[in-house]
Amino acid sequence: MNAEKRQTLRAAIEEKIKSLREDVEAFEVLARPVAPDNAIGRLTRMEAINAQSINTAALKKARHTLARLERALPQVDHPDFGLCRECGEAIPFARLMILPETDLCVSCAEAVER
Repeated sequence: MNAEKRQTLRAAIEEKIKSLREDVEAFEVLARPVAPDNAIGRLTRMEAINAQSINTAALKKARHTLARLERALPQVDHPDFGLCRECGEAIPFARLMILPETDLCVSCAEAVER
């Protein structure tokens, strides 16, 4: 990967980190427990608890992705960055732009999912 692509990727990772930090803050508010003394109807309360559960899952996923991106950012300039950890082949740049935290090429990722 050339220096220009590395710089483009670094900027994309930094932007994703910024966006995810904002998402985490929003999900933290939405994932707060539903107060039992909240005077809402039974069905509405169940919906609120369900929404809180969905937001908690989204918060967990956002935190996980954020942690992986923060680990990937300092590695961008490392010579092995962008190489698949399984087969050693170069991960396509387009895949890295979409999933910069990935360390598997498409073929190896599909094999791991099976």
